Amino acid sequence: MSSRADEQSAGATEAGKAMLGYEQARDELIEVVRRLEAGGTSLEESLALWERGEELAKVCRRWLEGARRRLDAALAEEEGDGNPEE
Repeated sequence: MSSRADEQSAGATEAGKAMLGYEQARDELIEVVRRLEAGGTSLEESLALWERGEELAKVCRRWLEGARRRLDAALAEEEGDGNPEE
């Protein structure tokens, strides 16, 4: 089990450099939470998982904020185009 945590920790640095897609980050975050809730990891492993979870949550938040901005811009454009659809 330790080797998997080591692999994920090593991959965390690389994944932090490359932008993860929303679904990929969300799925990995779900796995991190599952492992933390299951327990049985050392304090060091738990801290590494927690830190990774925080990084993944930030990635998800950025994607959702970007989606919100795009939606708001599209709605503003639709309202401002001066073409009532009635």
